[in-house]
Amino acid sequence: MGTELSGREVLLGVCGGIAAYKAAELTSALVKSGAGVTVVMTESATRLISPKTFEALSRRPVATSLWEPRFVHPHIELARQAEVFCVAPATANIMAKAANGIADDLMSATILAFEGKLLMAPAMNSAMWGKPATQRNYRRLVEDGAQMIGPATGRLSCGESGIGRMVEVDALFDAISRALLE
Repeated sequence: MGTELSGREVLLGVCGGIAAYKAAELTSALVKSGAGVTVVMTESATRLISPKTFEALSRRPVATSLWEPRFVHPHIELARQAEVFCVAPATANIMAKAANGIADDLMSATILAFEGKLLMAPAMNSAMWGKPATQRNYRRLVEDGAQMIGPATGRLSCGESGIGRMVEVDALFDAISRALLE
């Protein structure tokens, strides 16, 4: 087990895109490198991959609701415990919420409460990625200080090829490591 990121804290936001499976691999890589990883999942993400997967990999409970019984103010407490918040996959929905300050679920409220380095890895169909609203939200997030990682071009879950694919785990790991070690 590596110690490159020993003692560093990462909040990993997992949204409801099929690329959520890559977030499990990312969690494992971060933990092996010594980082503490806490996972926040949207309700949609829990329909694609089980919170138990992330609990096993991170050795920590996974947060999925603003009404988490173990927290008084989960979005505030989660936001304050991490140095870096990486949302991967970042769906068009969460990008729109974050760009416009909407905080109607745990993920979006935690993004709004987070004061550290925010990284987002967009993942969606090419048609969704190309929409003016998505591009406007992307630009606004960058202007507001978010670091965007991707998207990549390649085969999409719908069977098409094009831009919108979430970047690979090694690119995400490298971006998180740089953000933590800067």
